[in-house]
Amino acid sequence: MTPEDMSKRAVELFKQRFHCSQAVAAAGQEMLGLDEPAVIRAMGAFGGGIASQGSVCGCLTGGIAVLSQLHSRANAEEKESPQMWRSSYRLVKRFRELTQEYGGIDCREIAQVNWRDKDAVKQFYGDPASRRQLCAKLVGATAQALGEILEEEKSQA
Repeated sequence: MTPEDMSKRAVELFKQRFHCSQAVAAAGQEMLGLDEPAVIRAMGAFGGGIASQGSVCGCLTGGIAVLSQLHSRANAEEKESPQMWRSSYRLVKRFRELTQEYGGIDCREIAQVNWRDKDAVKQFYGDPASRRQLCAKLVGATAQALGEILEEEKSQA
């Protein structure tokens, strides 16, 4: 799977009502050949800016989750790779570039939705002219950036 394929797959999942965090994480898992539904399920509450509070965009948290899944540890006996920090830093830096035009990396700046307002959420999902289109674009761009980082890591190994 290429970074471009990851982009398309993440957007496809987002359009199927996966949260942005889940769409990016699922595309990342597919590129890595992983199938861990519990991780995708766990990413659900990161949509809407962590528990629909409008903070850090789920696209970024989904991508960081994939990098952590690849480089972190699952128990105290395992070693954590310092690559996790380098790769995560690179993704955050790239995400800041991708979201500069929106004013920051937070969902409230990008989607501009009050996730606690039922009517605003209905408009976000139902109106073809809503900022959901921007979110879909960002989901794809973030998945592609994650894919590029993963490809670079693979080529350096």
